[in-house]
Amino acid sequence: MAVRILIADDDAAIRRLLRRLLESHMEWNVCADACDGNEAIAKASELNPDIVVLDLAMPHCNGLQAAREIARVLPDVPMLLLTVQEVSRELTKEAVHAGFRGAVSKNTGSEVVRAIESLLNHQRFFAPTHSSAYGRLV
Repeated sequence: MAVRILIADDDAAIRRLLRRLLESHMEWNVCADACDGNEAIAKASELNPDIVVLDLAMPHCNGLQAAREIARVLPDVPMLLLTVQEVSRELTKEAVHAGFRGAVSKNTGSEVVRAIESLLNHQRFFAPTHSSAYGRLV
């Protein structure tokens, strides 16, 4: 059975790139996407995905705010934070406090796949973004 992934990002082009990247993995299916945190909360509650990927900077309700609500409603669903900023110690601490089990930069497309694989194996994945050795998502 396919792993069902919900992606949320305010940029439609990023959502399309993420969908293409994630669905290139044979056993993964993007069950829905959302353009902001509020929509992500609603779709996560409705669809109960296997994993949620949230952008940090979204209008109306950012990724940290959305994660707190999703974690409250669906505490066992792993969440991955995507950001254009560095995955610093401070951001990692905030992300963990919000309920994320991983965080990666949008600049590292291959890291997104590795992070999801880790989360699905019940491991955390917080990748520093100072390396440019991986394929860019944006």
